[in-house]
Amino acid sequence: MLYHSSSFAKVGFHVDLVGYGGSKLPDSIRRNKDIRKYLLTDVPACVKYCPRLLVFILKVIFQSVTLGVTMLLSPKAGFIMIQNPPCIPTLAVCWLVCWLRGSRLVIDWHNYGYTILSLGVGEQHTLVKIAKWYEFYFGKFSTLNFCVTNAMRADLSSLGISANTLYDKAPEEFKKTQVEDKHKLLLKLSEKYDLFLPDKKSEKYTEETVLTVKQSNGKIVNRQDRPAFLISSTSWTEDEDFGVLLQTLHEYEVAANTNDNKLPDVVCVITGKGPQKEYYKEKIEKAEWKHVKICLPWLESEDYPILLGSADLGICLHTSSSGLDLPMKVVDMFGCGVPVCAFDYKCISELVQHNHNGLVFSNSKHLLQQLKILLDDFHTGQKRLTEMREKLEIFQAIRWQESWKKTVLPLFTSEKCKVH
Repeated sequence: MLYHSSSFAKVGFHVDLVGYGGSKLPDSIRRNKDIRKYLLTDVPACVKYCPRLLVFILKVIFQSVTLGVTMLLSPKAGFIMIQNPPCIPTLAVCWLVCWLRGSRLVIDWHNYGYTILSLGVGEQHTLVKIAKWYEFYFGKFSTLNFCVTNAMRADLSSLGISANTLYDKAPEEFKKTQVEDKHKLLLKLSEKYDLFLPDKKSEKYTEETVLTVKQSNGKIVNRQDRPAFLISSTSWTEDEDFGVLLQTLHEYEVAANTNDNKLPDVVCVITGKGPQKEYYKEKIEKAEWKHVKICLPWLESEDYPILLGSADLGICLHTSSSGLDLPMKVVDMFGCGVPVCAFDYKCISELVQHNHNGLVFSNSKHLLQQLKILLDDFHTGQKRLTEMREKLEIFQAIRWQESWKKTVLPLFTSEKCKVH
């Protein structure tokens, strides 16, 4: 929704952005005078100590009141655009506000909320059935709909909801990182994470990181003996099994020990936050590996694209609760020109084409095989990785703003209105 807000503001719309805190807004949003920000109050922490069903009910009531009051007190908008999920209580509240104020409801479908709920309680749970009915009942009151895949568009159509496919595209700041910027960021991160420093320092260089060196003449270059830099971003939830990557890296460690030094060492950075992070963090800390190092850094928002653009290969564990959405993290990686190994599921081919701009895998053994193939010539040519990077230039040619102007803007420009 941040991308939509920025795009609307760029073409002259006045935008009221309503949402929760927790993450720092990008400067392009924070400093934009055409985007007014309304911060919703978080559910009181004491609620979590109640019985599970009561927690759900209290959260819905609290969020309904705070969202409804905030939107009713803000200036009237011609359109109210929401991202789905979350759908409870957002869809009903926004529909009611639209009805009361004469606004038009626009839904940007990124997934189905009821399928995410089913991960925790099971598909046959009564709450899931109610949530499914609720989601599509209120979804039919929308004036416009956008979705992230053709597969989702077809599914929505079968439910009586007409949508336009708007593929996620990376904005301009997601690009290949220059070695100087990479070096600067790694030095910054090395102050907190030793993993970004080399195991042994050389007197030949004035500055060193695990991937780069600053030569005596001031020139910064990649280390000749550098490890392969893998990156993955995860929400640490049930629909992204981090255990698959952890098992793969364990098996890679074993393979690297018996490979006569053909396989490079690996530095794997995992970004993101979520409920299972601490569980896997403990497992990572117990691993005693020589050839594989893992880091779970906290990043400032402006550092994320730089780190992403420094990677050699991305790993995506997203499996999709509905089988109909696409991982935004892969979009960002592709924007940076980083090839990806992605978990295979129903519609991933709408983004990752196997053996073209990336590879898809179905288990840890399959992923291990792909890492061996892609990294076997890491220090002698990187043939497969280079081929994939070249294919990604087509994806990089079209950025978010251009795609948005082509698909979204024409549907709104018949009347200049404020947009929530």
